[in-house]
Amino acid sequence: MTRKIAIYGKGGIGKSTTTQNTVAGLAEMGKKVMVVGCDPKADSTRLLLGGLAQKTVLDTLREEGEDIDLDSIIKEGYGNTRCVESGGPEPGVGCAGRGIITSINLLEQLGAYDESHRIDYAFYDVLGDVVCGGFAMPMREGKAQEIYIVVSGEMMAMYAANNICKGIVKFADSGGVRLGGLICNSRMVDNEKEMIIELASKLGTQMIHFIPRENVVQRAEINRKTVIDYEPKHPQADEYRMLAKKIDENKILVIPKPIEIETLEKLLVEFGIV
Repeated sequence: MTRKIAIYGKGGIGKSTTTQNTVAGLAEMGKKVMVVGCDPKADSTRLLLGGLAQKTVLDTLREEGEDIDLDSIIKEGYGNTRCVESGGPEPGVGCAGRGIITSINLLEQLGAYDESHRIDYAFYDVLGDVVCGGFAMPMREGKAQEIYIVVSGEMMAMYAANNICKGIVKFADSGGVRLGGLICNSRMVDNEKEMIIELASKLGTQMIHFIPRENVVQRAEINRKTVIDYEPKHPQADEYRMLAKKIDENKILVIPKPIEIETLEKLLVEFGIV
C-alpha cells in the first residue's frame, strides 16, 4: 500500500529541497517513490531530474487535451523516482490551487497509484501555507495520510506551522490525515533545536529530524542535484538519509493541538530569541 505524504511549511523554508533530498534517501534504500509537485513554479522535481525538464500536467492538458496517458505527465528521475509537476494557470489568470486538484484527480483516474506501479511512497510538495481549498487538497478525502511540516526557529516559520496544524485538525475526521512531525531546516537561530523540540511537544507531535545548515546544499542545487547525488559521502547527505529512515520507520501519527499566538510568542521569549 502506498504511503501518501504531504510536505507543508512557510514559503521559502526549503520544502522542495528537503522533499527531494529525502526522496533521494528513500530511493537509495530501494523504495519506489513518486513526487507530485504542487507549486506553479514547477520546481519540486528539479533536483531529481537534473533541471526544470518537466512539462506540467496543466500545460499538457492545455496543449494535448484530455486524452493523455501517464507517460506524458510522469518523468523518471534519480533512483527511478517518478516525477510529476502540477503546474499552474497562466500568470495573472485563474487559481493555482486548481492545478493541484486537477493533477491529483488525473493521477488517480490514470491509475498512477495502482498496485501494478508498485509505489511505496507518494510525496506531495505543497506551496506555502494552507491558504485555500486547492492547497489543502492533499489533506482532504484521504489524498495524503501523513503531513510533515518543514519549520525553523524563525517566528513566521513557526507561526505557519501552527496554522498548518489547524488545517490538519479541520480535515482529520473527514480525510483521516495525521501529523507525522516537524522537520527543522535550520536557519542557525539561537537555541533552535531545543525550541523546535519544545514547539513539537506543545503541538502534541515530535521533531522528527533536525537538518543542520550546510553550504553543500546550495552547491548541489546549483548543480541541479540532491546532496546524496552530488556528494554522497558528505555528512549532510547522511542527514537526509537519517530523515528518510526516520520517516520510513515513523509510527507516531497524531491529530495536533494548535497553540495560541501568545503561547508561541512566550516560547520565543523563553528561548532567548527576542
